[in-house]
Amino acid sequence: MNITRALGATLPLLALLSACDRSDPPSERLERAAEELVSDVDSEQLPAQQADGPWAPRNECNALPGAIDFQASLQAAIDTRDADALVALAAEDVKLDFGGGSGRAQLREKLAADDGAFWKTLEQLLNLGCAAGDETSITLPWYFAQTIPVDPYMGAIVTGEDVPLYSAPAADASELATISWDAVERLPDDTQREGFERVAWTRPESEERVEGYIAKDKLRSMIDYRLIANRRNDRWRITALVAGD
Repeated sequence: MNITRALGATLPLLALLSACDRSDPPSERLERAAEELVSDVDSEQLPAQQADGPWAPRNECNALPGAIDFQASLQAAIDTRDADALVALAAEDVKLDFGGGSGRAQLREKLAADDGAFWKTLEQLLNLGCAAGDETSITLPWYFAQTIPVDPYMGAIVTGEDVPLYSAPAADASELATISWDAVERLPDDTQREGFERVAWTRPESEERVEGYIAKDKLRSMIDYRLIANRRNDRWRITALVAGD
């Protein structure tokens, strides 16, 4: 069963809140209501890997206690753009950048900024898999927790299957190769052709280095946004939501 679609048949979060114990703090009532939203979701395991390529998204987290419900609550909050529900899933000291930014209030501001553009970033993040560090830690995207033989500051993940590597920055240029969910290195480029980026890729079968151009919308920085969650007092909470280093 698709967890996201199953949530569409459940009661709205606000309706569940009315049934919660009013003596609990508001943040705890929100979190409990979010968990109740997914209590009936099928716990069927997702496939370990759903696409071709060495760094294709896969979900290692479903076997962890409470992780399926947490992921489903996270998905529901993002799908419905419910800031209250998302903030309730975050730790009070959630880390938001490397300059001291942290906390639920700042997370709420981030969600509201730029007409809610950050929601789209979170939506994309959820499609990139989940890595289990141990029974109390998970990382999204999955690839961020892996050892990838590319400089993370220059590296990017090709987000798709059979993505063309062109000989020139144009969609009608000849194809040098097709790449599926693999890592590439960004290279300096004087052409500045909009929509394309110059990269280097190593063929896995021959270790030959190939340089060419890939559509920018098929590349994701290796140090783009990632979400770290930890299990505290039997509840999963977002402890970091950061980009860069």
